[in-house]
Amino acid sequence: RQGFRLLSEYASDEADGRLYVALNPLIAQAVMGGGQHVRISMDEVRALDSETARLLHQRLCGWIDPGKTGKASIDTLCGYVWPSEASGSTMRKRRQRVREALPELVALGWTVTEFAAGKYDITRPKAAG
Repeated sequence: RQGFRLLSEYASDEADGRLYVALNPLIAQAVMGGGQHVRISMDEVRALDSETARLLHQRLCGWIDPGKTGKASIDTLCGYVWPSEASGSTMRKRRQRVREALPELVALGWTVTEFAAGKYDITRPKAAG
């Protein structure tokens, strides 16, 4: 476990009038793009009605970069929401709940296309700004 302050240190050089600032390494890495991170729009999260859609959205944001597409089966999507295995009627209910959650993503600007039975192309919208 690591702990850092926002500023690691700072100093000024009166001779040339410069201020030197050392950021904590985790923030510096995020700002400079050297580390992995996930951008999740809280506006999108708040617009989702079902818990299934929220969990699916979170997992898909971690997997699909803005403006990119991923392929997934309905059972893979179910695994993103429910990590425990299931069979029979429980699995049928899970598939139905995921199918009901997909239009919520579409309403946010995601594209979800079923290209074969139970197989989807999922495109995340490009990041705003």
